[in-house]
Formats: sequence, C-alpha cells, structure tokens
Amino acid sequence: MIAIRNSDERSPQRIVFCDFDGPIVDVSPRYYATYQRGLQATQSYFQAQGTIIPIHPLSKPQFWQMKQDRVQDQEIALRSGLQGQQIDYFITQVVQIVNHPDLLLKDKIQSGVNWALALLHSQGVKLVLVTLRPQDQAQQILQNYGLARLFSGIYGTSDRHAAYLNYAEVKTQLLKQAIAEQSSPDFPLTSAWVIGDTEADILAGQAFNIPTIALTCGIRSPQKLKQFHPDSIQENLLDAARYLLKAQQQLVNA
Repeated sequence: MIAIRNSDERSPQRIVFCDFDGPIVDVSPRYYATYQRGLQATQSYFQAQGTIIPIHPLSKPQFWQMKQDRVQDQEIALRSGLQGQQIDYFITQVVQIVNHPDLLLKDKIQSGVNWALALLHSQGVKLVLVTLRPQDQAQQILQNYGLARLFSGIYGTSDRHAAYLNYAEVKTQLLKQAIAEQSSPDFPLTSAWVIGDTEADILAGQAFNIPTIALTCGIRSPQKLKQFHPDSIQENLLDAARYLLKAQQQLVNA
C-alpha cells in the first residue's frame, strides 16, 4: 500500500473507496487496440501455418457494447471470424499484451474526473483508491495528472492481469485492507461509500455493508449493473460526487 497524507487536511465526514479503471480512467481505447492486435497476431500465426482466416473485426462501438454486456472473449473472437484453436490462441494473445507499455499509453483520464475529485476533496471527503490495477501503474498515472495528492491511500495488486480479469474476490480483499487501514473514529465505516463500474466493486462494498455507486462510463452497461443492486447508478464520477454531496447535505438538514 502507498499512503499519501497531507497534514493540513481537515478531517472529512465521509470516506470514499473509489475504483480506478472506469471511474477515473477510460480503458476502452486500450482494450479495443488489444483486441485488434490479438486478431492480427492470430491471423498472422495461422497464415504462417497455411491456414487463411477471413477475420471480421468488430467496430469499436460493437466491441465495447459487448464488453459492457459481459460477453466473454471467446464469443467476441467467434463473432470476429475465429474458431477452435484460433480462439484459444487469440485469448492467450490478449491476456499477454493488454498491459504492454505502448498499449497502456492509450488509457486516458475520464472527462470531469479532475473536477469530481477536487470537489469531493474540498468538501472534506477522504478519498481512497482501491483498484485491481497494479499499484505502481495507478500511482504513476495519478502522479502524471497531478491527482495522487488527493488520495489518502492507494491500494492495488501485484498481478498485472487482475484488472482485465476482474477478480471480485481480490477486490473484496483489497477493500478489506483499505477499510482496516483508513477507517477510524474520525472516518467511520458508517459514513463510507464505494464507487466503481463493475460487479466486483458492488459485491466488495456489499460484503462490508457499504453503500455503492455504480458508474456507467466504464466496462458495464446499466442493465448489467442493475442486476447487482447498487444503491445508485450514475453516469460518471462527477455525477457521483454531486450525488454524494447532495445526500450528505440532506442528512445535515434532516
């Protein structure tokens, strides 16, 4: 865990455990480029063995909609013209290259994130990052955008494949660690929220009875998110921030 603290921060009334990929970073350009490269590598490999593959690449909107609907990579490969051993080879390629350095450069900060984080921080909300992304990757990206200073803690994995495979159990364990180290009488768990874009985030929050906000700007569609019963569904992190602060104000006025 990497802890970042500012001694001048005033004690916040709420604590937010926020996911990285989806709420903060748009990974769709990287995932689509990975898909394209995986297809090309598969086609080249089998053509070298004398097998011509008439691939039919999906458009980015088609591909991303399938990812948001939780369509498995096997089905995506099949709809792209692959079959049998070609599908297995394709999936192996995707897992191997999705974290390639030049593909990671395609990740971009989501629109409105700077405003959202600054707004929450200015209102005394304690921000804690809990991500399946490798810890050093998340730390570096936040530093590059000048956002690392806004987080009281950054919790990530040492498994570079965890984020792509979206391990719910790993997310739950990371959240458990973050709760143990970041919650306190000044930052009680009763005032915590989890913000994320997948079932892993929702299930992790529910495991500790923390209300969850699911965002549709990431890798799950609203329909899929509804199946896991988050407490709120918002379009992006800025909308989530406004929702949280409005809810907090309503409690104050109650």
